[in-house]
Amino acid sequence: MIAWRIVVSGRVQGVGYRISMREAANDRRVTGWVRNRRDGTVEAVVQGDDDDVERMIAWCRRGPPAARVATVTTEARSVDPAMESFELRKTE
Repeated sequence: MIAWRIVVSGRVQGVGYRISMREAANDRRVTGWVRNRRDGTVEAVVQGDDDDVERMIAWCRRGPPAARVATVTTEARSVDPAMESFELRKTE
């Protein structure tokens, strides 16, 4: 099991990115969370089996149809066994 922090920039707010990401995460059986940031980016933490997380990161590079992803940065994190679902969080 692996975990990554992901920050996505571009046209990623106001286009359904977070809700679409939650659906994609549920389809890929990963846990974690996603939120908008005040700087216009979207931040997420995704964890699960290696292949599922890699597929989720690949999804982040595309996003939903209305998004225009400019960059995706990732940073390894420690797995949090308390995360049992994928949730939407408030803007920070």
